[in-house]
Amino acid sequence: MRPSDIDHLVTVSDPAVSPDGRQIAYVLTRPDPSTQRYRSAVWLVPSDGSAPPRQLSSGADDDTQPRWSPDGARLALTSTRQVSDPHRGEVDVYSLHVLPVLVAGERVRLVERDEPITGLTWSPDGARLAFTSRVRGDRYAPATEAARPPRRVDRLFPRLDSVGWTVDRPTQVFVIDAAGAGPARQLTSEQAEHEAPAWSPDGSTLAFIAALHPDADLDVVNDIYLIAADDPQPEPHRLTRSGDGTYANPAFSPDGSQVAVLASRGRIGYRHARLATVDVATGAETVRSADLDLTCAPYPAARPPLWDGEDLLTLVEDRGSVPVRRVRPDGSSTVEMGAHRWVTHVDLAGGVLAAVISDPVNPGELYALRDGEQRCLTSHQRDFLAKAPALPAERFAVASEDGTEIDAWLIRPAGFDPARRYPMLLNIHGGPHTQYGDHWFDEFQMYAGAGYAVLFANPHGSTGRSEDFARAIISPHSGEDPGTGWGGIDYRDCMAVLDEALRRFDFVDPARLGVMGGSYGGYLTSWIIGHTDRFAAAVSERAVNNLLSLEWSSDAAGYFRFETGVSHLDDPQEYLRMSPITYVRDIRTPVLILHSEDDLRCPVEQADCLWVALRLLGRPVAYHRFSGESHELSRSGSPAHRIQRAELILEWFARHLGWPEPASADSTAPASAGSTAPAPAGSTAPA
Repeated sequence: MRPSDIDHLVTVSDPAVSPDGRQIAYVLTRPDPSTQRYRSAVWLVPSDGSAPPRQLSSGADDDTQPRWSPDGARLALTSTRQVSDPHRGEVDVYSLHVLPVLVAGERVRLVERDEPITGLTWSPDGARLAFTSRVRGDRYAPATEAARPPRRVDRLFPRLDSVGWTVDRPTQVFVIDAAGAGPARQLTSEQAEHEAPAWSPDGSTLAFIAALHPDADLDVVNDIYLIAADDPQPEPHRLTRSGDGTYANPAFSPDGSQVAVLASRGRIGYRHARLATVDVATGAETVRSADLDLTCAPYPAARPPLWDGEDLLTLVEDRGSVPVRRVRPDGSSTVEMGAHRWVTHVDLAGGVLAAVISDPVNPGELYALRDGEQRCLTSHQRDFLAKAPALPAERFAVASEDGTEIDAWLIRPAGFDPARRYPMLLNIHGGPHTQYGDHWFDEFQMYAGAGYAVLFANPHGSTGRSEDFARAIISPHSGEDPGTGWGGIDYRDCMAVLDEALRRFDFVDPARLGVMGGSYGGYLTSWIIGHTDRFAAAVSERAVNNLLSLEWSSDAAGYFRFETGVSHLDDPQEYLRMSPITYVRDIRTPVLILHSEDDLRCPVEQADCLWVALRLLGRPVAYHRFSGESHELSRSGSPAHRIQRAELILEWFARHLGWPEPASADSTAPASAGSTAPAPAGSTAPA
C-alpha cells in the first residue's frame, strides 16, 4: 500500500438485518477526491448470499444509518448534502428519509435540519421514528458569528472534538411521524446532552442517557432516563441513580421489563464497560458480565446490546480481537462470531446475525451467521487488495515486569528478503485505553509497503485485558489503586517489546529504529525520546506533551483528575512529572511533530510547546500543522490531508533511517519536510 491508495479505500459499516432475516442493509463509504469529502450509499444483500449486493441509494450525498421498519417494507436513513449559504458559504444540510423497499412508492423526506441527525430508531408499530439532533440556542439567531452575542460558558466540557461548541447547542430527543404527517416534535429540553434513544416494546416510552442532575459536569456521572413519547409536555423520569458511574447504549428487553445497558462503575482511572440490565420497575441493576473481566465497549464500535430471547449479544475486546459474545442470564458466555478477528459493526434480527469483520489481511466485509452457517456476503475490498495486497502480522508475547504477557505483533516488510537487514517502526496506539490487534490497518500496511518492519503492541494501560491491567497507569499519588502513572510501566513494556522483537527477528537493524504514535501514542513517543536515544527518528502526532496545560485547554478539561487520580490544583508537580515537556532537554532524537489546528482533544498548544522548546535548544525537529482538521485527521480527515500526512511520515523516516531512498516514486512531500531551519509555528501542510 502507498499513500496515494488512501483515495481508493472503501469501508463497509452499519449492517441492519430486516425483521424476517432475509435482507441486510449496510453502508459503503468511499473517499471523493474531487470534493475532498466522503460519499456513502446504502446497499442491500440477501442474507443467504443468493444474489450479489445491490446499491439502494445513489450515494451522491452521504447516506447513512439504514433502519428497517418493523414490517420490513421500508428503510429509514439519514442523508447529508452540501449547499451554498449566502452568509456562511458551503454548509452541510442534514435530512431524514423513508424509502420503500418491498412496496411501490417514492422516497419521502421527513425533516431537514442544520445539525446532524443521529440515534435513528423506529417505534415498534412503525408509525414514528425517534432521533437525536443538536438544537441551537438563541445566540445563533444572527446569521453570522460577527453579529452574535458572546457565548456563555457555564459548565465544564462545553466543546467536543470534531463537533465544536456544544454548551449552547445540546443534543435533544425528537419524535416524528414516519409518513411525514407533521413536523418533528422535541421531547427533551434540558441544556444537556441527551443520547441513544430506545423504544419500549409497547411504543409508549423512550429510554435515553443523560446527566440532568445539578453540577453534573463536576462528577462526570450520568443515568438512564425514561420519557413518555406521546405526552404533549413530557417530563423525564430518572430510572437509575448510579452516583459513581456512567451508562451507555440502552436497549429494552422484548417484554419491556428490563433495559440492557453498558455500565461503568467508579470515577478514578479506567473502568470496564460491563454488560448490565436495569429493572424498569425498580431501577435495580444486575451486572450480566461480572465473570467476564473484559470491556464490552470496544473503541470505536460500541453499540447497544442485542437481545436474543433472554440472552444478550455484545462486542467484547479480548487480547487484540473483538468478537461477538453471547451472555446468558447466569453470566456464562461464549463467542458467537468473530473469534480471533475484529468485529466493527453487528446486528441481529429474524434469526440472522450480521457483522462487519476484519482480519490482518482484509479491511472488512459483511458476514452473516444463518442457520449455524457463517457466510461472507460482500467483496468490496477485492479490487483494493488486488492493487495493494495485504501483508500478514505475526503475533508474539513478551513478559512484562509484573509477569503479565504483553501481546505484540510484527509485519514483515513488502518483498521481504531474509538475507537483508531492515529498519523497524514501533507504533504506539492512542487512548491510552484502546487496543491494537487482529485487524487490517491502513497505516501499518503502508509502512510495511514502504519497506519497514512494523512493530505494535498493547502495553499496560491498554484494553482487551483485565481491568487491573488498564488501571496500572493511574498516578502513584492517587488515593485509589495507585499505579506507575503515564510513562511508567507502559514505557517499560514498550521497551521490553522492542528488545524481544530485536532478539526474535534477526533481520531488524537495531541502528535504524523509528518510533511513532498519535494522541496518547504521541505522548508516549515524546516520552520515550526524552528517556532513551535508542531510536534514530520519531513522529509525535496530536500528542499530549504537557499534562498540566491539557487539564485546562482540552475539550476534556477537568476530566484528567479522574484519569490520573489526582487534581492539578492539588498536585501540579505530578502532572509535570508525567509530562514529556519536562524532559525536553534530554530529547536528541530527530522528531517530526504533526498536529491539527482544530484539534480540541489535544489542542495545538501541545505541539507548540514541544516545537518551541526543541527549536530553542537547536535540536533536529520539523513541525507541520494541518488547517481545518480535528483530532481525527488520520482517520476521517480530508483524503488529501491524509495522503499528505502519510507522505510526510514516510519522507521523514526515509531521511533519518536511510530506507528506502528519500526520493521514492510515490512521495511528493517537499524536501523541507525534514529541515531544522526556523519555520512559522502556524505554517500548514503543503496543499
